Amino acid sequence: MPKDNSIKSVLIIGSGPIVIGQACEFDYSGSQSARSLREEGIEVILINSNPATIMTDPSMADHIYLKPLTTKSIIEILKAHPQIDAVLPTMGGQTALNLCLEADEKGIWQDFNVRLIGVDVNAINVTEDREQFKQLLAKIDIPVAPAKTANSFLKGKEIAQEFGFPLVIRPSFTLGGTGAAFVHKKEDFDDLLTRGLEASPIHEVLIDKALLGWKEYELELLRDKNDNVVIICTIENMDPMGIHTGDSITVAPAMTLSDRTFQRMRDMAILMMRSIGNFAGGCNVQFAVSPDEKEDIVAIEINPRVSRSSALASKATGYPIAKIATKLALGYSLDELQNQITKSTSALFEPTLDYVIVKIPRWNFDKFEGADRTLGLQMKSVGEVMGIGRSFQEALHKATQSLEIKRNGLGADGKGYTNYDQIIDKLTYASWDRVFVIYDAIAMGIPLSRIHEITKIDMWFLKQYEELYALEKEISKHNIDTLTKDLLLEAKQKGFADRQIAHMLGCLESQIYKLREDLGVKRVYKLVDTCAAEFKAQTPYYYSTFEAEIEKADGTRYVDNESVVSDRKKVIVLGSGPNRIGQGIEFDYSCVHGVLAASECGYETIMINCNPETVSTDFDTADKLYFEPVFWEHIYDIIRHEKPEGVIVQLGGQTALKLAEKLSKYGVKIIGTSFDALDLAEDRGRFSELLEELKIPFPKFGVAESAEEASKLADQLDFPLLVRPSYVLGGQGMKIVINKQELEEHVVDLLRKIPNNKLLLDHYLDGAIEAEADAICDGENVYIIGIMEHIEPCGIHSGDSNATLPPFNLGEFVMQQIKDHTKKIALALKTVGLINIQFAIKDDTVYIIEANPRASRTVPFIAKAYGEPYVNYATKVMLGVNKVTDFDFNPHLKGYAIKQPVFSFSKFKNVNKALGPEMKSTGESILFIDDLKDDQFYELYSRRKMYLSK
Repeated sequence: MPKDNSIKSVLIIGSGPIVIGQACEFDYSGSQSARSLREEGIEVILINSNPATIMTDPSMADHIYLKPLTTKSIIEILKAHPQIDAVLPTMGGQTALNLCLEADEKGIWQDFNVRLIGVDVNAINVTEDREQFKQLLAKIDIPVAPAKTANSFLKGKEIAQEFGFPLVIRPSFTLGGTGAAFVHKKEDFDDLLTRGLEASPIHEVLIDKALLGWKEYELELLRDKNDNVVIICTIENMDPMGIHTGDSITVAPAMTLSDRTFQRMRDMAILMMRSIGNFAGGCNVQFAVSPDEKEDIVAIEINPRVSRSSALASKATGYPIAKIATKLALGYSLDELQNQITKSTSALFEPTLDYVIVKIPRWNFDKFEGADRTLGLQMKSVGEVMGIGRSFQEALHKATQSLEIKRNGLGADGKGYTNYDQIIDKLTYASWDRVFVIYDAIAMGIPLSRIHEITKIDMWFLKQYEELYALEKEISKHNIDTLTKDLLLEAKQKGFADRQIAHMLGCLESQIYKLREDLGVKRVYKLVDTCAAEFKAQTPYYYSTFEAEIEKADGTRYVDNESVVSDRKKVIVLGSGPNRIGQGIEFDYSCVHGVLAASECGYETIMINCNPETVSTDFDTADKLYFEPVFWEHIYDIIRHEKPEGVIVQLGGQTALKLAEKLSKYGVKIIGTSFDALDLAEDRGRFSELLEELKIPFPKFGVAESAEEASKLADQLDFPLLVRPSYVLGGQGMKIVINKQELEEHVVDLLRKIPNNKLLLDHYLDGAIEAEADAICDGENVYIIGIMEHIEPCGIHSGDSNATLPPFNLGEFVMQQIKDHTKKIALALKTVGLINIQFAIKDDTVYIIEANPRASRTVPFIAKAYGEPYVNYATKVMLGVNKVTDFDFNPHLKGYAIKQPVFSFSKFKNVNKALGPEMKSTGESILFIDDLKDDQFYELYSRRKMYLSK
């Protein structure tokens, strides 16, 4: 049955600013959905308040509304576009579903004659209301954990008395496990019950018996209107029940499930999806399985929308779930959606994996001082990485190498824990680094049975770890001259990095690399070869692995490499790795636009990234995607394989920038601003000399490498002082100190965390106004794309400040200084591409705080506010295809745009919410106002100093 031709115009609801529990995976699904609709000739109207996303880019939809996600905004859009036939709310996470429900309750869809596609209201209500969901499962005979609903404190107490402890409290209608908690003892119950009732928008919680130690699985399903259902991916949580799936290490395909139980689970998932409502679209189902021979299955929950795991499942299988779910919502059936290239397989064909993927979450606890760092039912991670390998061990290693937490993989880097009590404690109270601690426990000799008893992680996973440690021990008996080819190949097949092998042998990483070359142990690239979707032949999507040589009949030996190198001129764009505070989705936005611009200039584009949530790792963003860690060894091998004209590093945030020195040292061309200029901007001493030459003022500063030196410097500089390490992003480790005791404590702490780092001490300009400018420079001409004034005073990190475009309070004299300084610095640094400069303004003098010759966090915001494709222009300048003077800049903005930071403090109780020089916001939204009399501006301005912390 073909699509419903009565649908001509669709409203997509986005997910708003990024918060913990709802990140950029919904930008990926929303972008894919918008493209899928437009392929069908359907008009797309989109609402989302997040300026950092690809989804809100003018190229993605016919009409984009950067407005708050409220029913008021929905009514405004429906009045402006009476032609809207349908709304698709399943691409914007819980935010979109909740808004859709609210609009339904107020009768808005009915008033404007708009229908819901991709889900129905009953399905949302049944799955979100814990009591209704339980009754439904009882009716279709699917087991659930014993549970009861409480909508009052007294009722909750009665249920606890009936069930006994341990218990789980889960609030209704929340996201990312907000307010959910385990209650192990009676004393904690009152407090946790109150918190759960407050967290639920309808003040209702489900109290259920805790299934501690059971195994957890997730299935991603798609259904069409003919009731065909396919299971795209089965994901197993390595962590047992009790840790939110968003904080769990997950593996696909499922590893420890018997086929009999897997078939039962499939049947249950399909039955559940069919029973919650008659709609066509995507679904995510979670189950718990008892860890004994019986393998009892209990249903946990079902989400009738594209979920966080859908992005992961799409990248794991290559099956574009959001794209197909959108087509199904339009009325297509799965068997009609053909592979557009081969015309031989249909979307009704389930993908099969001939590789393993491992997802590891990325946390940012260092930003939340005083936070409870143990993992539980409430999600705390800010991003995630995915590793693809031929075995679980290889994928696990690649995922740990992708995290960017200064680890080279599991073990073999001298950074493991060696204290028995500390290891036991971290295993008992699930810690963010438990993936590493398991390895340390095995290395210490703690038996697997004991580790299993404490963590309840399946023995199969623990034995995989044990094999890795056994191999490390074996290799450590050798030196560089005695290591055999077989042993080296085995280590590489199990994912050990050259750095780790060098650590085991006590030699240099470069020696291991050379040894691999000499012995012919080389990386080969394999296709993520989806049997199911539209891009198998057209869109190469690769991961690396190592294989033993194959011998032909004629005696020649070779390894099978599926990545064929073309003779086109190529450019590599380095992605920004996992999302974290200080480096989020806005860098992915820049990378995607960089890829598209390079493509317009006739280059073959190659993307390297390991973040499964993003548009940059979509199968058809670049000509070639290498889903690999943004980690030196992996990148260098790809560069040697592909031989590009050069590498773009200035779009991928600090992740890509940190690799510039090594690329430069190895003779790889950096496209755009040179490494020397990037280094000059980071090296405070050299940069200050440059400013002195240019006669540009900057706060007095000094560089210290010890607490002693810092103390002497303080006498010359005067308090308050801003202390910060060099080469960091998001203000990591920055602090304002007001006396010698605070200075000493902070310096000692910083040097312990980041040894051998140079610390910068600046005289802090108390009460100064902060502003920043972004510009594009081609080495000769400079065009300032935007100047923003921060509402908060200087001292609060720019990422945490409300910033207005254009400035609201800076006189002509100050503005001229900002423009002059920006141009002088951009030219002096020989910038080719983007640059961001931050200023402090005191007594009408403009001081320079810092300059970053790269894409900054604010570029997407300025591009959206002015409606100009600045990253596209900057990339063409970097590639040398255009000069700044070639572009016809035409920014348009009525009134002001304000970038508003969004925080996720609610995830961490007892955390100090004070703002300072270290960034803490997880996302941002954009607010347009006509003038400064606007109430929202007035409120922001009146609160501007409230949270300033020193």
